[in-house]
Amino acid sequence: MFRIKIIRILIVVGLLFNSALLSQDGVSKSGTTAAKFLSIGVGPRANGMGGAFASVANDASSMYWNPSGIAYVDDFNAVFTYTKLFADINLNYLGVVIPTGEMGNIGINVTTLNYGEMDVTTEEFPEGTGETFTSGSYAFGLSYARFITDNFVVGANIKYIRENIYNSSAEGLAIDVGTIFTTPFYGIKFASSITNFGTKMNITGDDLLVRYDQDETTRGNNETVDARISTDAFELPLRLQIGISKDVMIADGQRFIMAVDANYPNDNDQWVNVGGELSLFNNLVFVRGGYKALFLDDTQEGLTFGFGLKYDQSNVLGIQVDYAYQQQEFLDNTHSFGLILSF
Repeated sequence: MFRIKIIRILIVVGLLFNSALLSQDGVSKSGTTAAKFLSIGVGPRANGMGGAFASVANDASSMYWNPSGIAYVDDFNAVFTYTKLFADINLNYLGVVIPTGEMGNIGINVTTLNYGEMDVTTEEFPEGTGETFTSGSYAFGLSYARFITDNFVVGANIKYIRENIYNSSAEGLAIDVGTIFTTPFYGIKFASSITNFGTKMNITGDDLLVRYDQDETTRGNNETVDARISTDAFELPLRLQIGISKDVMIADGQRFIMAVDANYPNDNDQWVNVGGELSLFNNLVFVRGGYKALFLDDTQEGLTFGFGLKYDQSNVLGIQVDYAYQQQEFLDNTHSFGLILSF
């Protein structure tokens, strides 16, 4: 009964989400949300598969893609990933999952986007004043997931989001909810997730403090009233993701996962990600490939590929190293590196 209620809730939310998208009259609203770093894919395994990961998620990186995936973790699992973007910008992610038996699994995660130091420039000093400032984006999350039945898992991730630039910042709260259902049809997995549903964000801080003359046409009034600039509040990059996947055993010790994800964001048009993962020598070597943002006009993304190596010492300690490459049309191509520890 509980599983049926969860499915109904997700269907209703999905229909409402789709109705909102259809009401945009063809306007994609690209670039109109805050905390856009939450839309950058986390982890070389998922990125190597073209971001088609909603129904494949089964490690600590699941807390980004579909928090219900951490229910599949049987041992202590820690993931650290580093993604090198353009212009010396890098994205880091740390996730830890702790199994608690029949009670379900809990996890914590941290996502940081580092822009590096930048020069302070003004009208008088367009080449720089000699000062520098920093900017960054951060998300701190707490997740929980469990099996509802043998074939159905549900999970949620609650996170605190903060972005700062120089002496100003913006804050917000959001929740991610996801499910994965292993269907009776040839073991095909069906997943759904809603991410970044939360508060709006507007920037505040000392950099918005100005001196203001309320009436420049009047002489003798106070021309130096302290005031703060009021900024607009922007929504988070809300996204509905529907995914299916199939794990096929092609030979002894070799298998292949095929996955397709449909994405419905509130700040762009819809698109589809496709990907696959080939596992060789009893999960010792992994080869991955995919394509991101199919059917999306003016997309920067495209082909992806990656590989991984896993060392498992008699189920006592598992170490996995992954790499992924993502093609960009105009900006620098993206490289992702990851380390997974399990024991």
